Amino acid sequence: MKVVMINDCSFVGETILKFMPPNIQKCHIKRSRRLWDKTIGLVFKILRSKGDIYHIHYLLQDCYIGLRLGKRPVVGHAHGSDIRRYLDHPLWGKIVAYNLKHCDYIVVSTPDLLEKAKNFQENVQYVPNPVDTTLFYPKPCEPKSQKKRVLIAGASNWATKGIDIAIRALSKIRDEVEVSIIAYGKDFERTVSLALSLGLDLNILPKIPHDKINTYFWNADVVLDQFKAGTLGMITLEAIACGRPAITYVSSEYREHKDFPLKDVHTEEDIADAVLKADENLWRLEYDYLKKYHLPEVAVNRILRIYLEVLKHL
Repeated sequence: MKVVMINDCSFVGETILKFMPPNIQKCHIKRSRRLWDKTIGLVFKILRSKGDIYHIHYLLQDCYIGLRLGKRPVVGHAHGSDIRRYLDHPLWGKIVAYNLKHCDYIVVSTPDLLEKAKNFQENVQYVPNPVDTTLFYPKPCEPKSQKKRVLIAGASNWATKGIDIAIRALSKIRDEVEVSIIAYGKDFERTVSLALSLGLDLNILPKIPHDKINTYFWNADVVLDQFKAGTLGMITLEAIACGRPAITYVSSEYREHKDFPLKDVHTEEDIADAVLKADENLWRLEYDYLKKYHLPEVAVNRILRIYLEVLKHL
């Protein structure tokens, strides 16, 4: 079997390919955000590709082009904003809907996407995102200072990540924490201004390559991700894999997350309290959850079963 992986999101596709059995042939078509690379260049790359199955990440132009070029069978992989944000968009919504209807199978990376995807077809499955355990693994904490070292690792996007809520929460306990934040996201400058207005000092860290971010996790006592979506993001999973407790908003509405030990943390008071209480006991519970659902071998086995099911019905 030859798998052609097209595009990626949060390195999920790369991790899936990395942990696939050696007897599987693999080709990964990546692209940048430059205009040529995501339009004509992308068409050319997909047109030239040959495989037994096409696994396409993010249900926008990459998936649409693959389907229109007659590449079959196609497993479309939805990652969040493609359905949450763009399905109702006057232009992009038509492309997302087309992809949902015409892919041979849809994989969703978070459980909140399941029902929306099932409105378009029956072949939909939630596959928990895999964590690359060769990059993200536990290391002991450095000797602690008097204050708890908090890392805000989520992108500074207030509408989708709720980083402003995290800043307000941490300002309530500013005398008990040392806060670092990674400099990225469309609302980063607003985030820094908000912290300044609330008397919260921020240690600003440069954005670094994905395979280096583990060093930021290892230098923290607790990691904060997002407080809007209600589902587990890759930052949370990678932080836990690195041996650090993670604070994020996981809604008890989703039965797929029923085993996650920390749920419904999304108000300023809840976040501040969770940060102060976060310790090794919380991390162990979170790590047990990660080992059960998010090891790369678990995700790869499920993906391979989907491939075989799709190929069987050709």
